[in-house]
Amino acid sequence: MKSLSFTKFLFAAILMIGLAFTAEAQTGKPKSPPVTASHSVGDLTIAINYNAPSVRGREVWGSLVPNGKVWRTGANSATTFSINKDVMIGGEKLSAGKYALFTIPGDGEWTIIFNKEADQWGAYSYDKGKDALRITTKTGKAPEFIEQMTFQVSDNDENIGIVSFMWENLKTSFDVKAAK
Repeated sequence: MKSLSFTKFLFAAILMIGLAFTAEAQTGKPKSPPVTASHSVGDLTIAINYNAPSVRGREVWGSLVPNGKVWRTGANSATTFSINKDVMIGGEKLSAGKYALFTIPGDGEWTIIFNKEADQWGAYSYDKGKDALRITTKTGKAPEFIEQMTFQVSDNDENIGIVSFMWENLKTSFDVKAAK
């Protein structure tokens, strides 16, 4: 009888320890927290919602994020790009709305993709046929090492929005201008 009580006690103790670890894992800081980068340029508002992964000692470019493949440009859900007005990006028009923002990283050059299916998990169901716009950007060196992936939205003196992406030692940017 004593061994049955001890077995029940041991089982209960193991169960409680497991629940404690699970609760701690659920309440801890997420590894890729949700972030919003937004900025208004005149009456144009640009907003980017993404989950920001960190380098955490990993090799990012060409390894964690392979070259030449569509990437969700962040972690978890696809990054979204929202604009409240029609804009010009890379000399092409993009209508007001919310888009999934995908990228295809490459050596020295990236393809930026604005896809009409904004709400999707990762790039697993990415459909090229739903692309609203694709542009090409040059990459360069970030001003400093960036541990956590970052989007910044700012503007210049000519009322042009500037979207910058930085992570690890890489930076790429593109301009966003209200369409006339």
